Amino acid sequence: MSSLIPFAGPAASTAVGAAAPRRAAPALHHPPADYTYDGSFEGLLTVLFRIYDRRSAPSSIQPETAAQGGLFAHPVAIDTDEALATRTWDGLLRFMPEPARARLYHVFLSEDAERELLIFRYADLALRTGRDISENYADATVRRCQRLAQQMFREKHRMEAFVRFEKAQDGLFHATIEPDFDVLPLIASHFTKRYADQRWLIFDKRRHYGLYYDLTRTDVVSFEAGSATTLRRGELSATVLDEREPLFKILWQAYFDHVNIPERKNLKLHHRHMPRRYWRYLSEKQPRERRFEPIKNKRGPNAG
Repeated sequence: MSSLIPFAGPAASTAVGAAAPRRAAPALHHPPADYTYDGSFEGLLTVLFRIYDRRSAPSSIQPETAAQGGLFAHPVAIDTDEALATRTWDGLLRFMPEPARARLYHVFLSEDAERELLIFRYADLALRTGRDISENYADATVRRCQRLAQQMFREKHRMEAFVRFEKAQDGLFHATIEPDFDVLPLIASHFTKRYADQRWLIFDKRRHYGLYYDLTRTDVVSFEAGSATTLRRGELSATVLDEREPLFKILWQAYFDHVNIPERKNLKLHHRHMPRRYWRYLSEKQPRERRFEPIKNKRGPNAG
């Protein structure tokens, strides 16, 4: 039956809109089913493959840990198969360009309550249309996916701008974030390139995992319940901070105080570019340990 799967074959090398003949999209004529998976993106791609294998459209697609079955519901549990996931991911390029495919991953990271069904509906529409649908904004699914992707892009950009590291005694630079969306996979490349000469850890306090760079590679790390207490909370104790870190914080605050122009203060614009929810992790927004005093290095007209 695998030959009937729409994602089968060497899809990655086939351009959207190519002249190669297409097989008709298989009809999902069996009764709809409730699918569950392990919550990973690879698991969701496996579900997409199995939907066409079973010829059964989804009534729902939920992570196993969040699945809520009805009185007469019998969820279909789908085990993750990385080979099928890769085959599905590559096969999507037969029906959409690379930016549109990447948008589906961004929708998954958005953690939207309907993300799984949105991804299925988008992929199924592209499959049955046989062409790029990324600009078909008359379709509600396309509009919703586009909106979520835009929100993800804004959150990614803000995280890249607002991350503030603290240096620990062992030389590790640590930063805590709590983004609205799961953006760690999207910012890994940026920080790996920008801070390639230092060890760092970016910890997502809300999702309890982080990115760790050891000067050679960046890995996803998580912490067990009984270890790394300070990292699990997403905070570094003052006892493990580098002794110069408080001075760096004061210097950082002083810099922002001195470049500020009170006469041009625009709080509305400031809040739009730097929303309050990010302030808790910004050094320049913490209470001042030293009172601000203007720099006294300008000579008056009568100075000798």
